[in-house]
Amino acid sequence: MFGQLKRDIQVIFERDPAAKSIWEVVLCYPGFHAVIFHRMAHWLYRRNLVLLPRMISQISRFLTGIEIHPGATIGQGLFIDHGTGVVIGE
Repeated sequence: MFGQLKRDIQVIFERDPAAKSIWEVVLCYPGFHAVIFHRMAHWLYRRNLVLLPRMISQISRFLTGIEIHPGATIGQGLFIDHGTGVVIGE
Protein backbone atom coordinates (compact mmCIF):
# COMPACT_ATOMS: atom_id res chain seq x y z
CA MET A 1 0.00 0.00 0.00
CA PHE A 2 2.70 2.49 0.97
CA GLY A 3 4.71 1.46 -2.06
CA GLN A 4 1.75 2.38 -4.28
CA LEU A 5 1.40 5.77 -2.56
CA LYS A 6 5.09 6.40 -3.06
CA ARG A 7 4.75 5.52 -6.76
CA ASP A 8 1.69 7.80 -7.14
CA ILE A 9 3.68 10.71 -5.68
CA GLN A 10 6.69 9.90 -7.86
CA VAL A 11 4.49 9.98 -10.99
CA ILE A 12 3.28 13.46 -10.10
CA PHE A 13 6.85 14.72 -9.81
CA GLU A 14 7.70 13.10 -13.16
CA ARG A 15 4.77 14.71 -14.98
CA ASP A 16 4.16 18.04 -13.25
CA PRO A 17 7.04 20.52 -13.16
CA ALA A 18 5.00 22.70 -10.77
CA ALA A 19 5.19 20.08 -7.98
CA LYS A 20 7.75 21.33 -5.46
CA SER A 21 7.47 19.10 -2.41
CA ILE A 22 5.95 15.86 -1.20
CA TRP A 23 3.83 17.75 1.33
CA GLU A 24 2.44 19.98 -1.41
CA VAL A 25 1.41 16.92 -3.42
CA VAL A 26 -0.10 15.10 -0.43
CA LEU A 27 -2.03 18.12 0.83
CA CYS A 28 -2.93 20.10 -2.32
CA TYR A 29 -3.36 17.78 -5.33
CA PRO A 30 -7.01 16.73 -5.77
CA GLY A 31 -6.07 14.22 -8.48
CA PHE A 32 -3.87 12.44 -5.95
CA HIS A 33 -6.70 12.45 -3.40
CA ALA A 34 -9.19 11.11 -5.96
CA VAL A 35 -6.86 8.21 -6.81
CA ILE A 36 -6.43 7.34 -3.12
CA PHE A 37 -10.21 7.38 -2.57
CA HIS A 38 -10.66 5.27 -5.70
CA ARG A 39 -8.18 2.64 -4.54
CA MET A 40 -10.11 2.25 -1.25
CA ALA A 41 -13.49 2.13 -3.00
CA HIS A 42 -12.23 -0.28 -5.68
CA TRP A 43 -10.84 -2.63 -3.05
CA LEU A 44 -14.27 -2.80 -1.37
CA TYR A 45 -16.10 -3.02 -4.71
CA ARG A 46 -14.06 -6.06 -5.73
CA ARG A 47 -15.25 -7.76 -2.54
CA ASN A 48 -18.86 -7.47 -3.77
CA LEU A 49 -19.76 -4.54 -1.59
CA VAL A 50 -21.69 -1.91 -3.50
CA LEU A 51 -23.09 0.84 -1.29
CA LEU A 52 -20.00 1.78 0.74
CA PRO A 53 -17.72 2.08 -2.33
CA ARG A 54 -20.32 4.24 -4.07
CA MET A 55 -20.53 6.45 -0.99
CA ILE A 56 -16.73 6.80 -0.94
CA SER A 57 -16.84 7.70 -4.63
CA GLN A 58 -19.46 10.41 -3.98
CA ILE A 59 -17.50 11.85 -1.06
CA SER A 60 -14.41 11.93 -3.27
CA ARG A 61 -16.37 13.68 -6.02
CA PHE A 62 -17.63 16.28 -3.55
CA LEU A 63 -14.14 16.94 -2.16
CA THR A 64 -12.13 16.82 -5.39
CA GLY A 65 -14.52 17.44 -8.30
CA ILE A 66 -13.29 14.17 -9.83
CA GLU A 67 -15.57 11.15 -10.11
CA ILE A 68 -14.13 7.67 -10.55
CA HIS A 69 -16.57 4.76 -10.48
CA PRO A 70 -15.51 2.16 -7.88
CA GLY A 71 -15.64 -0.55 -10.56
CA ALA A 72 -13.21 1.26 -12.86
CA THR A 73 -9.86 -0.44 -13.30
CA ILE A 74 -7.06 2.10 -13.37
CA GLY A 75 -3.44 1.19 -13.79
CA GLN A 76 -0.35 2.48 -12.12
CA GLY A 77 0.88 5.90 -13.03
CA LEU A 78 -2.46 7.69 -13.37
CA PHE A 79 -2.00 11.43 -12.91
CA ILE A 80 -5.01 13.74 -13.05
CA ASP A 81 -3.99 17.38 -13.27
CA HIS A 82 -6.63 20.12 -13.11
CA GLY A 83 -9.25 17.41 -12.78
CA THR A 84 -12.45 19.29 -11.98
CA GLY A 85 -15.21 17.68 -13.99
CA VAL A 86 -13.26 14.52 -14.85
CA VAL A 87 -15.45 11.42 -14.88
CA ILE A 88 -14.06 7.91 -15.22
CA GLY A 89 -16.80 5.32 -15.62
CA GLU A 90 -16.83 1.66 -14.86
